[in-house]
Amino acid sequence: MQSARDVIIRPIITEHSYDGMEDGVYTFEVAKAANKIEIAQAVEELFNVKVVKVNTINVKAKPKRYRYTSKGLTRTWKKAMVTLKEGDKIELFGNAAI
Repeated sequence: MQSARDVIIRPIITEHSYDGMEDGVYTFEVAKAANKIEIAQAVEELFNVKVVKVNTINVKAKPKRYRYTSKGLTRTWKKAMVTLKEGDKIELFGNAAI
């Protein structure tokens, strides 16, 4: 069993995920070994909210070119979309005005 801070690595802030926040769906980068139950427990522990559903996806590596001939891949990672109970909210930016 990992600690909650080891399971949730960082929030994903994109235009698409920001639109989901209005519907109570938050996106996080999570540990590759974490399952949906561990992710739900970690979010509930860290943010004091009730999780209704967790969807996960393994993001594949993409080809990346370095300079002229060196070729490599970006890293693989796991993404989780967490749906919260109606009325629950996570303040990712604190009280800062955006």
